[in-house]
Amino acid sequence: MTRHRTGPPLPRARGELSAGVIAFLRDDGALPEPGAARDADPYGDDLQLALYVCYELHYRGFAGVRPELEWDPPLLTVRGALEDRFLTALRHDVPATDELDGVLEGLLVEPVRGSGVSWFLQDRGELRHLREYAIQRSLYHLKEADPHAWVLPRLSGRAKAGMAAIEYDEFGAGREDRVHAGLFAGLMSDLGLDTAYGRYLDQGCAPMLALVNLMSLFGLHRRLRGALVGHFAAVEITSSPGSRRLAHAMKRNGAGPAAEFFYTEHVEADAVHEQVVRRDVIGGLLDDEPAMATDIAFGITATSYLEERLGDRMLADWKV
Repeated sequence: MTRHRTGPPLPRARGELSAGVIAFLRDDGALPEPGAARDADPYGDDLQLALYVCYELHYRGFAGVRPELEWDPPLLTVRGALEDRFLTALRHDVPATDELDGVLEGLLVEPVRGSGVSWFLQDRGELRHLREYAIQRSLYHLKEADPHAWVLPRLSGRAKAGMAAIEYDEFGAGREDRVHAGLFAGLMSDLGLDTAYGRYLDQGCAPMLALVNLMSLFGLHRRLRGALVGHFAAVEITSSPGSRRLAHAMKRNGAGPAAEFFYTEHVEADAVHEQVVRRDVIGGLLDDEPAMATDIAFGITATSYLEERLGDRMLADWKV
């Protein structure tokens, strides 16, 4: 059996669940009992880190961790218990609805004056805030679009074609220098941050871990393909105006050309993606499977719920 020589180091544990998972991956401890997940805070540091570490084995893995552990049955049993606790909490906290049109229209409503993180960064954010924001978002943006690629084999026809077209853009449309994950690394470099994949996992707050875990949860389960499409729609539809505010924040603070470009690129690209995801990805999936409307709506509302939790956490940390 071989070990990964590359990949980020395993993070520091944040409780019983994450300590057990990390010890198991190091071959120096036992996994936590699956039942321990039932009493854990579903949005807390311990459960979310344990779940993130489990999922990361399906992406780049960790230095020193045996690759075959990706599909280790006892580890998958623990992961399933963590997922069940997380998903059950989301279904309890996010109201179910089959009014997909209304949910989609809600994403298009842009307030004259907002109070979220991108509004704060646009108007009052300093370089230290931009760095802290980039550190959190690096947990996703350094693998941008990777979690969404899991859904491609689960779609067909117009939905698959639309999704593949957007993913092609996210992965640089055949140009290495335009891969969005690489563009974000350029942003981090401009901000004086380490661009190594997984470098800031220990700094990742629980709400950010939960957002990334949501993508992996939806992507790795075929039964949740509709929810992943909903999550993707929420990201693409809301991205353009938020990116415009963040581009302004980068420019106002003199963050650097790569930092500004990452967001100006998303202003343009995601304005187009919004139309494709609504017309072709969602429209095509509903043509094939009309019953998916409720799952798509859940993916959107769950994403909004977790984004609000992240925004509240960051603004509280900045004492806004």
